[in-house]
Amino acid sequence: MTETTKPGAVARFLNAVERVGNKLPDPAIIFLFALLLIWVLSWALSGVDFSAVDPRTSAPIIINNLLTGDALANFLSTMVTTFTGFAPLGVVLVAMMGVGVAEHSGYINTAIKLMLRRTPKALLTPTIILVAIVSHTATDAGYVLVIPLAGVIYYAMGRHPLAGIAAAFAGVSGGFSANFVPSGIDPLLQSFTQSAAQIIQPDMAVNPLNNWFFTSVSSLFIILVGWYITDKIIEPRLKSTKLDGDTEDLPKLDEISSTERKSFYIASIVMLIGIALLIWAAWSEDSPLRYEGKLAVFQAPLMQSIVPLIFLLFWIPGAVYGFVSGTFKTTKDMIDAMTKAMEGMSYYLVMVFFCALFVAAFGQSNLGALMAIEGAELLKALALPAGVTIVGIVMLTAFVNLFVGSASGKWALLAPIFVPMLMQLGISPDLTQAAYRVGDSSSNIITPLMPYFPLVVVYCQKYVKDTGVGTLIALMIPFSIAFLIGWTLFLLAYWGLGFPLGLQASYVYPAG
Repeated sequence: MTETTKPGAVARFLNAVERVGNKLPDPAIIFLFALLLIWVLSWALSGVDFSAVDPRTSAPIIINNLLTGDALANFLSTMVTTFTGFAPLGVVLVAMMGVGVAEHSGYINTAIKLMLRRTPKALLTPTIILVAIVSHTATDAGYVLVIPLAGVIYYAMGRHPLAGIAAAFAGVSGGFSANFVPSGIDPLLQSFTQSAAQIIQPDMAVNPLNNWFFTSVSSLFIILVGWYITDKIIEPRLKSTKLDGDTEDLPKLDEISSTERKSFYIASIVMLIGIALLIWAAWSEDSPLRYEGKLAVFQAPLMQSIVPLIFLLFWIPGAVYGFVSGTFKTTKDMIDAMTKAMEGMSYYLVMVFFCALFVAAFGQSNLGALMAIEGAELLKALALPAGVTIVGIVMLTAFVNLFVGSASGKWALLAPIFVPMLMQLGISPDLTQAAYRVGDSSSNIITPLMPYFPLVVVYCQKYVKDTGVGTLIALMIPFSIAFLIGWTLFLLAYWGLGFPLGLQASYVYPAG
């Protein structure tokens, strides 16, 4: 008689989370219910006089009633533009059209097979997480490229594709502030940090890469922790999860024909020529792709063109590969590939419709601003020791992030409170910003209200049809907890040992 092994405490907890989470309504309905709740709360709290002051306007926070006649009329008249103007929608659809050409022509298939033959199976997970981390440099590219490709690669390698998706999601979103390559988010956050620091010290200048050393070292931490959790916790848990999705078009580790190899190299050379031309066009300081001579700022046309560039990066080599290999006979075949890619986005479009309406209503109501400011004021009133306050900032940010997804939006609210308060405790703006980034990143991967969360659910459903919100949350909770606790302790140790957070060692302000 075979003895049945009982699941451990961690497995039982994750199973319970998955069961409860999957009993929740469809993500689209969750966003609808959340929208209705925001309406009711905005009506109930609109008459309350709050003492909280919005640091962006220096005016008291007022909750806007979204159930007035004017507000409902505005809701209906702007519904279409709210949906079509939702930022992640354009990012996903434009990028996926380019990816569709590269995928259905066979270019991605051949690229994956070549890569897998050169990547040891034991190093697959850290390689995926590393690529996911670096993808931050191209804004949201990781969500539409790295995460789905990770599932494909794991499947082709004979491993569970949901484990690959979880690992990539952890790197792209959970490790959002761990990157050794500077990106646009660095100067964006720095601008709010510097403005807040100047409240106390008007001549204060904060380096745009003031967290660069810390985020660089953090990337190693995220890779190691993510590697362990994926291989030792997530993948063993998925052994009993059977694949029942449509996997017929996914790559298999069969032999690469001479035609495939030739077509891949020609297509890749064309892509490299295009990248070289782009670098040449952006090299000069007076390049039209720069903003006032700078590239790594959000205002630079190059940074604003990341999504179209992703489209071209896949569309051009995909088309070249298709016509050279014979996969595409006519231009209609190429258009059919783009159409097929869009067919898989239909469910995502429905979810995004309700998500966009909820996000807009949440911002218009001012409930998110009230939550962030009241939490920060409570932390300030507790007057805790410096190290404990840093932990408090991390935890408060992680909690607020469950409801307010925008990293820059939250920091615009919190920086004018946190930065001056901690400067007077002897803590530099660099450390305060680093603590905020740790909290913001760690809880990204467990909130269904994050705009890209439904998209990751769709990726999972390609392999396991009944994947729900609970399934994905249960997969990501171990990453989130480990990042939140481990990364916070890592930050405290890093600070305590006197290592620099940015290009220069952060100096400490005298208390008082």
